[in-house]
Amino acid sequence: MKILLTGASGFVGRNLTCALMAAGHEIKGISRSSGANFSELLQAKDWLPYLEGVDAVINAVGIIGQTHSQRFDTVHSQAPKALFEACVQMGIKRVVQISALGADERAAVAYHLSKRAADDYLRSLDLDWWVLRPSLVYGKGGASSGVFMQLARLPLIPLVGDGQQLVQPVHISDLVAAVQACLVAQPARRTLDVVGPEEFTFAQWLQQMRNAQGLAQGHFVRVPFWLALLGCQLG
Repeated sequence: MKILLTGASGFVGRNLTCALMAAGHEIKGISRSSGANFSELLQAKDWLPYLEGVDAVINAVGIIGQTHSQRFDTVHSQAPKALFEACVQMGIKRVVQISALGADERAAVAYHLSKRAADDYLRSLDLDWWVLRPSLVYGKGGASSGVFMQLARLPLIPLVGDGQQLVQPVHISDLVAAVQACLVAQPARRTLDVVGPEEFTFAQWLQQMRNAQGLAQGHFVRVPFWLALLGCQLG
């Protein structure tokens, strides 16, 4: 199967590329590092050259924060919508959208709202789609894993609120396996939350990160939500 993989240079994209090639698929990977500017791929016609000879599409593009040139609405919504419409025009039925846990009817922040907009559009099309909403994805080489590891090493570990927020992290290998299954599974047209087998409070998760680095029990300091929000706004 020849697969167009967007976001191929990212953490998820790199792991998908290795696994899919090992399974015998031909990967056509595009990303900013390969010269594909998603802020300029906003019409279906812009995607048509990338879809020549392609059997399936995996959209693994995602940004954590916005910059002047990279905006949530553009990267997460407008460009993917154009890609999905191009798939309709080219007759490419199988599309796997890697969204995010929380991109549902309760979404309230720009990150999740932008992901949900693309998800909803894909679900409206006559395609064999899958929408995967992974939880925190961890594994070697992951940017978020690195952040949590650094945070867990601090002498005093800051927690937003009481640290009792529940998380269900998923290993990158499990997400990759889910994507691989979605390339062939029937029936399609399903939305799946991709989570790990264990549930932790956020404080417990950070302690797990300390344990993985051979560190003793951590000491936590609570940061009121309003103060954390103020810091984010100033930052």
